[in-house]
Amino acid sequence: MNERASKEQSMSKYFHSLSQTPHRLKSRMLATWTPDQEVNQVRLRSGADMKRKLRWFDLVSLGVGGMLGVGVFVTTGPVARDISGPAVFISYMIAGFSALLSSLCYTEFSVNVPVAGGAFSYLRVTFGEFIGYFGGVNILLEYVLSNAAVARSFTEYMCTAIGVSDPNAWRVKVIGLAKGYNELDFPAVVLVLLLTLCLCHSTKESSMLNLVMTVFHVIFFGFVIIAGFCHGDGVKALVEPRGLTPYGARGVVNGAAVVYFSYIGYDTVSTLAEEIQNPSFSLPVGIIGSVSVVSVLYCLMSLVLCVMVPYNEISKSASYAVAFRRIGWGWAGNVVGAGASLGIVASLLVAMLGQARYLCVIGRARLVPSWLAKVHPSTGTPFNATLFLGICTATIALFTDLEIVMELISLGTLCVFYLVANALLYRKYTLTGQNAPFHTLSFLALLSSFSLAFSLWWKLNKPWWGLTLFIAITIAITAFFQYHTWSISSTANKNLLTPSYPSKWSVPFMPWPAAASVFLNVFLTTTLKTVSFQRFAIWTCLVTMFYVFYGVHRTYEAEEMGRGVEVVETHVTSSRVQPENLDNVQMAIP
Repeated sequence: MNERASKEQSMSKYFHSLSQTPHRLKSRMLATWTPDQEVNQVRLRSGADMKRKLRWFDLVSLGVGGMLGVGVFVTTGPVARDISGPAVFISYMIAGFSALLSSLCYTEFSVNVPVAGGAFSYLRVTFGEFIGYFGGVNILLEYVLSNAAVARSFTEYMCTAIGVSDPNAWRVKVIGLAKGYNELDFPAVVLVLLLTLCLCHSTKESSMLNLVMTVFHVIFFGFVIIAGFCHGDGVKALVEPRGLTPYGARGVVNGAAVVYFSYIGYDTVSTLAEEIQNPSFSLPVGIIGSVSVVSVLYCLMSLVLCVMVPYNEISKSASYAVAFRRIGWGWAGNVVGAGASLGIVASLLVAMLGQARYLCVIGRARLVPSWLAKVHPSTGTPFNATLFLGICTATIALFTDLEIVMELISLGTLCVFYLVANALLYRKYTLTGQNAPFHTLSFLALLSSFSLAFSLWWKLNKPWWGLTLFIAITIAITAFFQYHTWSISSTANKNLLTPSYPSKWSVPFMPWPAAASVFLNVFLTTTLKTVSFQRFAIWTCLVTMFYVFYGVHRTYEAEEMGRGVEVVETHVTSSRVQPENLDNVQMAIP
């Protein structure tokens, strides 16, 4: 009887909370935390601290391991054959430059807000709770779906490594399930669960395992590059039969949009900020260093493929294995399969490391159940979040085919990178600078608008004069904004106004790198298919509903009502209320 009354009371409180939804949305959607609160107060909600055991070389190896997955093996052949031609290495240069710009934005944020939340924390301290939540759940979606897809590709490459011709030989086909979901991949499930247990045990040991695998993977890349250049046709293969750019400059740029997603993974390094010794030095070296190393390797790998085989004869599948067979090294196809498998394990380990830390920090904010935020006192790892996401990833990997999730992954990731670049500009020139919010927001709106105009003009294959016009306007807007902010800063110094505290590490030549990142992320987004935008719209509706019916009420009662608890307690003791006291506030959510 008491249990029934308790349930009725709980439901009554929940419906009462729903009746206050408009007020709570108004109160919480744009609510921000300061970096100091994120680092000192919110972090304590996890109980134990994560153990600071990682150094700069750990971060470089984790970043390289996270990016050197199967992307270069899957995308290079089709892009070289049908989109960019032999100039595919230039496509990788353009994509690498875009990734480097985004990584610079991540680096400045990670140094000044050194918490495990990555993009979620950066957006929350800048644009408020809802934008942070939206960015966080999108990056989580990208991690879980891409990890599941990569785990399934591990099975295919292992088949190649041992000489099995059918990539689906180790999968179990189930009659009655829809196509794309009817081939059960148990090896992928086993791999995900084993890595989950490894990550639950220790971050440092996981990092050492990744370091060993990454070293062997880089050696494997070196083997492919050296062997290819030694046995290829050199410049002759690049210029025959139709020159270096048979599809023109448009083909080179369109190819960059496709190969860009081979660089996804460097953001994982920023989520390890709470586990790093000397983060102000290690984070810039780890993030920028890993992106630079991977960019060089990708450019060389794509160049060597076109040196070995004329672009119009490159195989769309197993491109490198087929290329080695052409030069009489059939056994090297098995080596490619083994090397790709090793790279998959390393990239999967790093990605699963990052996804758990995102969920842990979102749990600290009370936007998801708080038990996901707990850090295990003995291992110093987000045990609950790691285990929960590992099970989710394994379940998706068991059923879902790669092609079903890739488009949604790409759009969600570009959306988050776009938001982070905008957040850096707003934070630098308004929150920690003297620029008025309206001026910065106006610049961001104009920058996005003309970037979109350029991108659509490009996609619709309109005349070149329009592209030149939009580029010129974008450059002029950025130059005017830079001059305007410089004038305000000079006036403030003359009037002896207190300057803002300089950041520990900042992106050079601002605002140009962040503005270029905004432009390129908008451009790459417009190259995606319509179906990806449809799926993204459905996902956006679902996560918004979750926020409206759950997240906003949890954070309102934890933060707004928690302040009431703090006020009462400060009359009794001079010490501030501890974050765990906020959890004792009666929640209206059942």
